[in-house]
Amino acid sequence: MKKIISFLMIAILLSMIIFTGKSYAAALDTIAIKTDKTTVRPGETVTLTIEFGQELGAYTFDIAYDENIFDYVSVEGGKENNTNGKVKVVYPDVLGAGARNFMTVTFRAKGDITTSNPTEFLVTAEGLANADASVQFDDITTPIVKNVTVEPEYVDYTLKLEHTGEIVKEEEKPMTLVYSSPMGRYYEHARLIAEATTPSGATVQLLANDQANLEHDIIQSGWGDAQGYKIGGKDVLQTLQTRAIFSQPGDYSITLKLIDRDHSDQVIAEQAFQFTVLEMSTPVIPNTPETTEPTEEVEEVKPEETPKKLPKTGNNLYVPIVVLLMALVSSYVYFNKKK
Repeated sequence: MKKIISFLMIAILLSMIIFTGKSYAAALDTIAIKTDKTTVRPGETVTLTIEFGQELGAYTFDIAYDENIFDYVSVEGGKENNTNGKVKVVYPDVLGAGARNFMTVTFRAKGDITTSNPTEFLVTAEGLANADASVQFDDITTPIVKNVTVEPEYVDYTLKLEHTGEIVKEEEKPMTLVYSSPMGRYYEHARLIAEATTPSGATVQLLANDQANLEHDIIQSGWGDAQGYKIGGKDVLQTLQTRAIFSQPGDYSITLKLIDRDHSDQVIAEQAFQFTVLEMSTPVIPNTPETTEPTEEVEEVKPEETPKKLPKTGNNLYVPIVVLLMALVSSYVYFNKKK
């Protein structure tokens, strides 16, 4: 009886080996997930590569992504189905396709993104088998996570403090304060402050009125809510009309700073402006037309023309003399002919 039982067990084992010809591994621990960039600009593509670490003849991968941030573009290495923020890639999609050691999926970041968006791709898998299907691997049910960030290419903030004309001590001088950026990084609690360097014993105020018409000195107390306010995005432009008062003549410097209250008042942008203050305004001399003494009109003297014929003046004495000579000549000729 024992021999019969032993023979049956050996026969069952041999049948399993002959008819199945497969072995099972605990996990495919050679898989690596990579992206060609970690920071993606709006409108750019990013390619997710899944490296198997060995050749696989069959697999099904699911790649989950945020549809609010990415659009699916294409896949290499299988037949894809993209629905509800998940790309399913099945391989082989035809018989005899051969083995592969990697696959890729490409996404494009949406073009209207204006904020920083940390996001992730979640990868799971099933139906994993080696090149000849002699080894099958466990399904990957715990997602493999790959992090990326989609954000615009931010441009630094610029600060301006502009005025026109001369600055005179103790006179209010209107000044326009501006900070701007074509694509400003977002800050939840930013704030504008100012510092001043003055001549010895002098003071300066930079005054502005808030929406409640309350006056604030930006140099003394900054501008806006003490906890800060939100800024950032496309085409940031903030303009504030201020009034500066300088107590004495001399050279002054006012430094504007935009700070981040959430990070120990870290400076976001900084710019210094130089001002020269006068004791009094420069007098303006009005432009008056020059006076000239009247001049007498001088009659223009034209040059005399040379006459073509000399004018006759008095009696001409040569005429009777010529007539007399002609008469004498004629008489001489006449008497000579008679002889």
